[in-house]
Amino acid sequence: MTEAAGRIERCFDALRAQDRAAFVAFITAGDPNPEQSQQVLNGLPAAGADIIELGMPFSDPMADGPSIQASSQRALKAGQTLRGTLDMVKAFRENDAETPIVLMGYYNPIYHYGVDRFLTEAVDAGVDGLIIVDLPPEEDAELCEPAIAAGIRFIRLLTPTTDDARLDTVLQNTSGFLYYVSVAGITGAAMGAQQAIETARQRIAEKSALPVVVGFGIKTPDHAASVGQVADGVVVGSAIVDQIAGAVDESGAITDADIGHVLGFVGSLADGVRSARQRGAA
Repeated sequence: MTEAAGRIERCFDALRAQDRAAFVAFITAGDPNPEQSQQVLNGLPAAGADIIELGMPFSDPMADGPSIQASSQRALKAGQTLRGTLDMVKAFRENDAETPIVLMGYYNPIYHYGVDRFLTEAVDAGVDGLIIVDLPPEEDAELCEPAIAAGIRFIRLLTPTTDDARLDTVLQNTSGFLYYVSVAGITGAAMGAQQAIETARQRIAEKSALPVVVGFGIKTPDHAASVGQVADGVVVGSAIVDQIAGAVDESGAITDADIGHVLGFVGSLADGVRSARQRGAA
């Protein structure tokens, strides 16, 4: 196992010992521009992010809602590229050798970049995992299997409509953790009910020992705490991206104070997740 491939497992092992869920923060690489996106990325661990999902901007992000679609457009307009996203991870690793980073996005940019080149450079940069939303298990030979061979975890999405037969298929070649989409829909949709999430978590646990993180529609510290009571991890994306969007000026930039505000919001979400098990036991 490579050093990069072990960060996700070490993270969940450590959090399991603390009896708490992971807080997973999503931002889009290059939003609102490459320089300031790097500042936000670098600040996420100190703000409380246990794992970082870094979105790879794409011109047609079909599984994403308006917030993340807009963030991709801002990033692309500011000149963000796939090579630039890998460079962001490499720069992050200069000061943080332990926080896991998972790249999330679509296959098209990777295909055009070249799978072998992408995986080689991703490993060199310090990428730990991939979530590619438009590559089903039937296409594992395209990217999943080469990624695993390179030591990168390949993480799958599960939804409320994933039945037992499909779950068995999805679990093949899946590693790192499972991402449970709490609602059937696009990112930013309403959060699924806690009881439904808990039931799904128990069903998945019968077939897999992988950690289950839950995302889509989690917008507040209270939402994060609620999910953190029943899940192994809590993902927040659109709500963080919205904080960036609300601060962007006409030049496509935000101020240092705005960056502090974004990271403060991330901190409030992390606090919610950290308080989850205590609330559940009260």
